[in-house]
Amino acid sequence: MFWASHFLAALAVILAWPAPIALSRAQWPSRSPFTAMILWQAIALAGGLSMIGAMLVWGLEPLGDNLLEALQGLWDILVNNRPADTLGLVHVFALSAASLLTAHLVFTLLITYARIKGQRRRHRNLLNLLSSPSHTNPSTLVIKHPAPVAYCLPGGARSVTVLSDGLMGLLSEDELRAVLVHERAHLSQRHHLLLWAFAAWRSALPWLPTSRLAQRSVNELIEMLADDEAVKEVDQETLVGAIAIVATGSHGPSVSHGRSGETPDHALTDAAAAQDPEQDDASLSTVHRLRRLLEPQAPLTPAQTFAALATSALLLTVPTALLIAPGFLG
Repeated sequence: MFWASHFLAALAVILAWPAPIALSRAQWPSRSPFTAMILWQAIALAGGLSMIGAMLVWGLEPLGDNLLEALQGLWDILVNNRPADTLGLVHVFALSAASLLTAHLVFTLLITYARIKGQRRRHRNLLNLLSSPSHTNPSTLVIKHPAPVAYCLPGGARSVTVLSDGLMGLLSEDELRAVLVHERAHLSQRHHLLLWAFAAWRSALPWLPTSRLAQRSVNELIEMLADDEAVKEVDQETLVGAIAIVATGSHGPSVSHGRSGETPDHALTDAAAAQDPEQDDASLSTVHRLRRLLEPQAPLTPAQTFAALATSALLLTVPTALLIAPGFLG
């Protein structure tokens, strides 16, 4: 168990710092957002498991050669008043830290969920007062506002897409369809659950810079996944126009997709990127989405996809195996 705790600690450090930084800077996630999303979830879950597991295994080391035996020994100490001479101050500290971190993560997850549910409930109450149902699009509410607004509000069977009449006045029929498909993809693919989990991770570990990187990357990936659904209904030029209108509130520069051998016009993405060197995450995400549509790249090969998914599986199985049977490392 000694080597298992050190291996878990090293893995926790890797997954807390260099791995998320490397993935957030990689170029391939835009080629396969779904695969990248799986890897981000594996990094988050394995990182938390390794962090807690390292302290747990280290604290229980004097009580047994494996986790089950050690937990039985701890139970005897706590319930049957067995002497705790084998546990040193360092082991007690490690067990306390593991318990506190576990409670902190679970509590933050529940608090984040309760906060989000409350915000949605208040938001829905406001929509009941300020919006009206769309006569042409089911499960769609329209609010009177000149600014371009489009978003979805999860709620199970009561989930709705919300549009402003200002946005609808700017969109063509095909562009409106692209926006609706995009927002409904968020609902059908349960993207709000991912946002909840990574928002909780950032709230629980705000001192960890990579928690912000993870949340930003996941937000961008779910937008790309929704874009991929929209492209199945409309052409790329229409979707680019819709994204530009939603982002800027007006008809952006014309975007021409050339024929075979011609280069698409990059004026839209270059202009957006040059607006502000300190762009916020949402603006930067929009730039990446537009560039991805204007400069399509080949998806990952089957071998590359398998490698990424296999890495995700290993990240989840290795810490679990070390917790269940750490004795094979000594």
